[in-house]
Amino acid sequence: MTVFAFAFYLFAISAVVAALMVVVARNPVHSVLWLILTFLSASGLFVLMGAEFVAMLLMIVYVGAVAVLFLFVVMMLDVDFARLKGEMARYMPLGLLIGVVILMQVGIVVGAWQPSDAAAGLRVAVTPDGIPNTEALGLLIYDRYIVLFQLAGLVLLVAMIGAIVLTLRHRKDIKRQNVLQQMWRDPAKALELHDVKPGQGL
Repeated sequence: MTVFAFAFYLFAISAVVAALMVVVARNPVHSVLWLILTFLSASGLFVLMGAEFVAMLLMIVYVGAVAVLFLFVVMMLDVDFARLKGEMARYMPLGLLIGVVILMQVGIVVGAWQPSDAAAGLRVAVTPDGIPNTEALGLLIYDRYIVLFQLAGLVLLVAMIGAIVLTLRHRKDIKRQNVLQQMWRDPAKALELHDVKPGQGL
């Protein structure tokens, strides 16, 4: 067995087992830790496929931000897990039915899948020889599809601003900071000097 095959089976088995443990684990903190292992194993598989940029993106975004955020939220919030388990048992038959349907669909797709003879040529056309994967991806995003990339960023910006506007609430009982008022205040009016005599308070 070559090193490539050993690494592939190691990452693949680790990803499948960790993904299963995410669902099976009773402790939510352990589930998040298993989820982090799943992301790391998927990153290893991406590296073996030659997609180094996607692998690093998966580690930075999902492992470094999303999974850690999940871990902090699960550890800091006082969640009634007994009640959640009761709700899970209530909807278990529906979940099993959906799982069986998804497995059947995956089986149909895998059974009818056949590799195309033109796949290798198309991959070479997208990533020419001598150009690294990250550089080829940058050429596609920032050269060929620059307009679509900027429009997608604009859509995300509008969605973020819309979420901020929808959740913004002005409360009158909260004292807010007014920077301009602080900058334009008159020191003569803001300060008051008192001549305190010895043995006497204000």
